[in-house]
Amino acid sequence: MGTMNEAVSSAMNKDGSMAEAERHVRLERGYKRVSDAVAYGLLVYTALQIFMTMHAVESEEDTMLPTFALVVLVAAIIPLYRRFEKRWETRAPLLIETPDHFEAVLRRTLAGIWTVSIGLPLLVTALIKAIAAFA
Repeated sequence: MGTMNEAVSSAMNKDGSMAEAERHVRLERGYKRVSDAVAYGLLVYTALQIFMTMHAVESEEDTMLPTFALVVLVAAIIPLYRRFEKRWETRAPLLIETPDHFEAVLRRTLAGIWTVSIGLPLLVTALIKAIAAFA
């Protein structure tokens, strides 16, 4: 039984250009990496919102405001994550013919997902603390 690389190598054209099998493998790996990053990024975003932002919003009173704020912040970010995923699904087939460009755009997409996942909760927490300091 051969490996995936052997299958891809055997599918290469005589002139050495990327074969259909290799393009398909690269696309599938790219889709999986972006999809996984979106899923894990949403988990990290939610965890950071819970542990950082909710502590900044909590008050002495026992209200539902922190919980409601968390639900709103998580619900508001889901379309952005979905947009990352849809944009990749649209662009990937167009980029696959140039592997270096494909990988560069994939890395930028993943970096964008993680920047939002980690940076946005930090920004929201900083804004809440700044508003509380002036109030």
